[in-house]
Amino acid sequence: MSRLGPFITLAAGAVLAAGLGVASITATPAPDTAAAAAPTPPPPPSLSSSPTSSPSPSRTEAEKIPKADYGGYVKGNGGLIAISVRDGTAVGYFCDGKAEAWFKGGEAGGRVVLKGPGTARVTATLGGGRARGSLTVGGSRWSFNAPAVVRPSGLYRATAQVRGARLRAGWIRVPRPGGGYDQVGAAFVGQDQVRIPPLDAGRPTTPVTVAGATVRPQDVDDFIEEMQ
Repeated sequence: MSRLGPFITLAAGAVLAAGLGVASITATPAPDTAAAAAPTPPPPPSLSSSPTSSPSPSRTEAEKIPKADYGGYVKGNGGLIAISVRDGTAVGYFCDGKAEAWFKGGEAGGRVVLKGPGTARVTATLGGGRARGSLTVGGSRWSFNAPAVVRPSGLYRATAQVRGARLRAGWIRVPRPGGGYDQVGAAFVGQDQVRIPPLDAGRPTTPVTVAGATVRPQDVDDFIEEMQ
């Protein structure tokens, strides 16, 4: 499992009511003295036939965020966390150089709930270009405040079969305020941890060699549905 390291490239930038008008019309009946001579007035139009303006779209708790990616440091731990959302589906990854965990779940109304192995959990509120929440792994709980990120920052994964066992690898990249990137990742063949190389600085989906096998890291768009 690799620790955070100074893999330098250009820094990436950060990303992401209406009213209802009803017009009603009423008719005034003719005076009683002229009732016999005057024609019967038409009935007043009902509200259902009155002109109505359609409300313009506004965000509700049921609506889902189309696309968003977040990445940042876990407070009190020093590791990194990444969260990606696609039309209500969400995944996350945590790694600190000693522990790692994948998470999956969903987003609705700006709130993300993700489940990992065992009792591992991630909950976060999305807004203002950030994901703010808490992370529980191995009985420990930390908080995080992860800004929105864009490629080449974010979450990456690779899988393959190596000598009859499944290889899985994960990476998180986040931009440094002064330029360049911080990166952390982990790789396993079956249950055995193996060395993981850093992603290519400018093109993170460039193939890398893990445990003697050449694998191509995938952007989250390529595997988010597969994880559900």
